[in-house]
Amino acid sequence: MIIEPLNIPEVLRITPLKFGDSRGFFSETWSSAKLAAQGFTAQFVQDNQSLSTQAGTIRGLHCQVAPSVQGKLVRVIKGAIWDVAVDIRVGSPTYGQYTAAELSAENWAQLWIPGGFLHGFCTLVPDTEVIYKVTADYDRDAERAVIWNDPSLALPW
Repeated sequence: MIIEPLNIPEVLRITPLKFGDSRGFFSETWSSAKLAAQGFTAQFVQDNQSLSTQAGTIRGLHCQVAPSVQGKLVRVIKGAIWDVAVDIRVGSPTYGQYTAAELSAENWAQLWIPGGFLHGFCTLVPDTEVIYKVTADYDRDAERAVIWNDPSLALPW
C-alpha cells in the first residue's frame, strides 16, 4: 500500500496495490498488519456505504465529537467523488483549513480522515457508491455538522 500525506499531514491518501489478469483483478484494500508496519494503527468498528444517484450531490460536512470521535477510511467502489476533510481540532496549526482528494473506482485511492475533522464529499458522476470504515460507532448525541457552503470555509465545490 502506498501512503501519502496531503497538505494537512494527518490526512492520508492510501492507495492499495491492484493485481490484474485476464479474469479481472485482486486487491487487498485493508490490512491492519501491513498498515501498522507503516505506522497506521486505527481500529475500525463499523463499515458504511452510500449511493448517490446524481452527479453534484454533496454529503457533509459531518463529524462526531467526544466521547465518540470517529476517524474514517473512505473509498469509492463505483464512480468518483471530491472528498474533503476540514481540520476542526482547536489549537491545531491547520485549524479551519481543508484538504481534499479525488477518489474514484478508477484511481483506487482511499482517504484516511482522522478524528477531529469534518468530512464531506461531492459526487463527480452519477450513481457513485462510497464505502467507509469508521473507528467509533454512530452516536447521534455526538454528531455535529457544518453546512456545506459555510462562507468561512469557502470550499470550492
